[in-house]
Amino acid sequence: MKALTATNFQFKGQTDVYHGKVRDVYSIGDTLVMVATDRISAFDVVLPKGIPYKGQMLNQIAAKFLDATADIVPNWKLATPDPMVTVGRRCQGFPVEMIVRGYLCGSAWRAYKNGVREICGVKIPDGMRENQAFETPIITPTTKAELGQHDEDISKEEIIAQGLVSAEDYAMLEQYTLALFQRGTEIAAKRGLILVDTKYEFGKCEGQIYLMDEIHTPDSSRYFYADGYEERFEKGEAQKQLSKEFVREWLMENGFQGKEGQQVPEMTDEIVAGITNRYMELYEKITGEKFEKTDTSNLLERIEKNIEAYL
Repeated sequence: MKALTATNFQFKGQTDVYHGKVRDVYSIGDTLVMVATDRISAFDVVLPKGIPYKGQMLNQIAAKFLDATADIVPNWKLATPDPMVTVGRRCQGFPVEMIVRGYLCGSAWRAYKNGVREICGVKIPDGMRENQAFETPIITPTTKAELGQHDEDISKEEIIAQGLVSAEDYAMLEQYTLALFQRGTEIAAKRGLILVDTKYEFGKCEGQIYLMDEIHTPDSSRYFYADGYEERFEKGEAQKQLSKEFVREWLMENGFQGKEGQQVPEMTDEIVAGITNRYMELYEKITGEKFEKTDTSNLLERIEKNIEAYL
C-alpha cells in the first residue's frame, strides 16, 4: 500500500497551487482541482507519514454528501474525475469555519470541564455532563488559520464587528449550517449513527454563497454509534465513536498535543495500517457501502491522467 503525501502537477492553464494540511488545490482559470492526499493532520500539525487510501475515502465520502445536500445550499463540486480528486468552481472563501455541535464533547468538553461556560459567545448551562446533547445544536465558529497556525475560537459578534463576514451573509451561513447539520443527522440515523459535531466552510462566487471543501467526513465530523449511547452516557462511560479522535487520543497518550517542544510519536507500519483500517471502518459505516480500494502502484500518474482527461 502506497500513500500519496505530495503532489507537484503542472496542468495546462494552471496559475497557482496551494498545499494545505491534507489537500493540494490547483487553480486553473475559474476552476479548482482539489487533490485529497493521504496526509493526516492532528492538532493543526501534519504528521510525518501518510495513511494509504485515506485521501480516496475522504474524497468519496465528501462527494456523496455534497450530492446529498445540494438541495439545501449550492456547492462547489463539478466532478470527481479520480477517486482522490474533486474539481469545482473557484469561490472566495469566508475566513471562518462554521463548527456546529449537537453534543458536549471533544475540545468543548475539555474547556467546560475546566470551568468555561461560554464558547464563541454561546453560553453553556451549568450541570452538563460529557457527551450530553445540547437542547438545540450550537454554532461555535473559528477563524481559518494559515498552514502551521492554529484556528482560534471567535464569536458571531466578533466576526461581524471585524468585518470578516457581513451580518447578512453570516445570517445565511448560520441558516445553511443548521440545515446541513439536520440533514447529516437524519442520514447518520439511518446508518445507526449520531452526528455529534462537524464543520462547514463556505465561500462566494458571483454573489452566491456556496458550500466548499469536504462535508460530513470523519476528518471534519464526529459520529457516535447510536446503539448503546444512552446506556454509556448514563454510566459515564466513553462513547463508541467514528471520527479522527482516535488519532488525537493516540497522540495524547504518547505525549503530543501539538505544543512547542513536543515530538510526534513514532508512526510504525503497524500504527499506519491500523489507522487505514479504522478509516475503512468509518467509510463503510458512514456510507453504508463497501470500500473499493483503487490501485496505488502509480498514484501520481493515474491522478494526472484522469485530471487532464477531464480538463
